[in-house]
Amino acid sequence: MNRDDVGAQMRARVGAVLERLVESGQENGLQLAVYLDGELIVDACAGVADASTGSVLAPDTLIHSFSLGKGFTATLVHVLADRGLIDYDTPIAHYWPEFGAHGKDRATVRHALTHATGVPQLPAAVTPAELCDWDTMCAIVAAQEPLWEPGTASGYHGWTFGWILGETVRRITGLTPAEALRVYVAEPLGVADELFFGLPESELARTAPLVEGGWAAYLASLPPSVPFVRLVAPNPSVWTTAELANRRDCLLADLPANGTTTARAAARMYAALLGEVDGVRLFTPERLRLASAVAVEGKDKTLLSRHAKGLGYFLGLPEMAGELTSFGHHGSGGSIAFADRERGLSFALTRTRLVSPRVDTGRVLANEVRSVVS
Repeated sequence: MNRDDVGAQMRARVGAVLERLVESGQENGLQLAVYLDGELIVDACAGVADASTGSVLAPDTLIHSFSLGKGFTATLVHVLADRGLIDYDTPIAHYWPEFGAHGKDRATVRHALTHATGVPQLPAAVTPAELCDWDTMCAIVAAQEPLWEPGTASGYHGWTFGWILGETVRRITGLTPAEALRVYVAEPLGVADELFFGLPESELARTAPLVEGGWAAYLASLPPSVPFVRLVAPNPSVWTTAELANRRDCLLADLPANGTTTARAAARMYAALLGEVDGVRLFTPERLRLASAVAVEGKDKTLLSRHAKGLGYFLGLPEMAGELTSFGHHGSGGSIAFADRERGLSFALTRTRLVSPRVDTGRVLANEVRSVVS
């Protein structure tokens, strides 16, 4: 099958699924983008951007997608490493001396990328306003005592991942994480108006409000003793819910643990890790192999489930069919973006409705895409 036929078949198949999901009421608004060998072959959307107004979701509508942004942060770090500005095995405290407190002087950039610094926790009473204050949160994270010796275990650093790597980037480049993402990743790819940590105020009107569809109830159902609740998001005000994401201050805040984007921008970024996209490749094939190889594998101390992780990316998630040749990141409520090295494919799904883990929209759509090119 030639490229045009592949694209036509894929658009027809995923388009039918998207429309069915929205018409059934299971989903509100979905964006789906697929690149194959550096070419955008699917840029689809269905549903509404805002149920209160009925405005139609468009390919350029911005959607806050929570931890999808960790893939942007990891990519930014690798681009800087490719330029010789950062080294994976250098202690974070070399770049950010304050971070070395309480034995964290041995924690390296590699440990941060693999969720292994030992500081996934936040203070129990942390507030959304504090989350949005960069200096406050960096001071809090730097002062934390590690829960385990850095490098001896991996436990998902849900919020702290962003400040640990983001402040390291800021100390190296002199740019805020949002500025560095724009300069080193988004502008070269031509998506400076679609790939963000914190939004410029001018982009708020383009951003779809999120709606709850079971994700908040899922978080509320977790026992308080679960590390994700007890440590990562220790009170409901900082749970990754639609209520938090729709706050103006949170959308504007530079939070590199999260991202606001379009599906096509996220897919374009991953495509430019696999190869050239319109003449742009973000880093070398050698860097790709380093970033996407299994770095840690086993039971995650925070999530309490088994995961394979590369340097900043998860490998072999269900949406990736469990294949370790695929790497990327998911976001709270069901968004997902990843690259499939075996097929030369990148995939991104962004959504306005936050659903429980039992809803498998991402897996269903990714399977449809793979079935056309396998």
